[in-house]
Amino acid sequence: MEDLLAVLRQFTWISAIDILLVTLIFYAVLRFFAGTQGVQLLRGVLVLVLIAALASTFTGLTAFSWLIRSSGIVILVALPVIFQPELRRALERLGRTGALIARPRRSTGTSKLISELISACSQLSQVRYGAIIVLEDQTGLQEYIETGVRINSTVDADLLMTIFYPGTPLHDGAVIIRNEQIVAAACVLPLTRRPLADTSLGTRHRAGIGITEDTDALVIIVSEESGAISVARNGRLARRLEEKRLRRILESFYESRGQLFDFDIEEVEEAA
Repeated sequence: MEDLLAVLRQFTWISAIDILLVTLIFYAVLRFFAGTQGVQLLRGVLVLVLIAALASTFTGLTAFSWLIRSSGIVILVALPVIFQPELRRALERLGRTGALIARPRRSTGTSKLISELISACSQLSQVRYGAIIVLEDQTGLQEYIETGVRINSTVDADLLMTIFYPGTPLHDGAVIIRNEQIVAAACVLPLTRRPLADTSLGTRHRAGIGITEDTDALVIIVSEESGAISVARNGRLARRLEEKRLRRILESFYESRGQLFDFDIEEVEEAA
């Protein structure tokens, strides 16, 4: 009891700030990794560290304790390699201009853009034309734009229908939209590197997930087989979306652009 009182007497407002900062850091890390493949890796690392600490403390194994202490440097070197995609995405978010500034509002042009995208996706779904539309956020997609054909046109539902018509040379690839313009079509995207639970997902879905693992883009995918509309974001996929839910996701995307903690498609789905 006396030890506890001694600790409390030493507790100051600096101590409170110190504890708050540590809490915020842990919250930020958990929030960032939530729902990603990094969660399982993070759990594995924490369990391994905990077991090693307990074993070296209570077993009295001198050689084992020395090995655990000496492995600290190896672990520090290995962590950036293991969590490379997550760390890259985190640094990109921190480097965004205006990430900590006031929340931007959607303009009239953005509202029209969303309406055109929803109209195009609805028509593509009805006729079952396969499509993949990438919406650029703060991370530049120039390297992927250069793999396609330049369009530089305003976003229009009829134009998107023409691009993804199976008889056109541009249909077999991705359309990339920057701000309120279709920058390029027939772009090549990287496929996801992780196995998917649903083996029925084709190349379009794998490409949509893949580009969102490396960037903060949002991807709309229309299935050629079923006509189902899906959205990929941060390596996650929301499937079989109706127009109402698609609109909610697009509005959340444009409202959260440039924010440090942007929206989660699963949270938007639950709120719908």
